[in-house]
Amino acid sequence: MATDIVDKDLKKLRNDRWDAAFADSDQGPHVNEDRSRILKATIVIEHLIQASDVAHTMQHWHVYRRWNERFFQECYQAYKDGRAEKDPSETWYQGELGFFDFYIIPLAKKLKECGVFGVSSDEYLSYALQNRTEWEERGKGIVEEMISKV
Repeated sequence: MATDIVDKDLKKLRNDRWDAAFADSDQGPHVNEDRSRILKATIVIEHLIQASDVAHTMQHWHVYRRWNERFFQECYQAYKDGRAEKDPSETWYQGELGFFDFYIIPLAKKLKECGVFGVSSDEYLSYALQNRTEWEERGKGIVEEMISKV
């Protein structure tokens, strides 16, 4: 599934396909241009689907916070109801930093690289970087605040 971000093998496959589609090296005359365009289009669509799933992380801080808190509440309620084994509050702060570093920011860079959003790509990457910085500074307190609300 295009939005599965937990499967490491699938992530590697996607990254390898991206690298193959957007390689800087000259692929020579033997590469079929139509096939290359189709591969690029397919990869870009996969990444757009991924971005739509996490779009809140590449928008203004308040948008990110609202959706992050809703997801936290959902996960925390699942834990309280016995549908999840681990208390998300124990890893939420650090998990968000890793999420930005290893998924969101690389995804925003890829969207910028392929040019599908034009100049808006700069904005998405900029918001992702700003939100990561803001989370690093304020995230621990925010997690405590979110726990007090549930």
